[in-house]
Amino acid sequence: MPDTSLPHEDLRATLAARRDLGPAYEDALVDSFIEKLDNEITARVQAEVARRGETKPAKPDNSHIPIALGSLGIGVPLTAIAVSQAGSFGLMLAWGGIVLVNMAAAIRRKRP
Repeated sequence: MPDTSLPHEDLRATLAARRDLGPAYEDALVDSFIEKLDNEITARVQAEVARRGETKPAKPDNSHIPIALGSLGIGVPLTAIAVSQAGSFGLMLAWGGIVLVNMAAAIRRKRP
């Protein structure tokens, strides 16, 4: 919880100074108090922004999405070519290669 004693103490001091100095210094005292209050608010806001900035949640790693989409996009024509040229063996070979590429990418992504 923020310390609220500073503005209270400043206000009390400003009011006491106004009683001692009289109304001739009222504008200067008010301006001085407002400036101190503004500085205090600015410091608290900056501290809160800094505190929140330190605890940013980590962004999710979506590096696997292009590889997965690329594999699906290349898999359709590759399947057609492999089946027309080599039958079932070509189909297994083509998709075996796609699976190996995705597995290698997944293993590489898991390493620090």
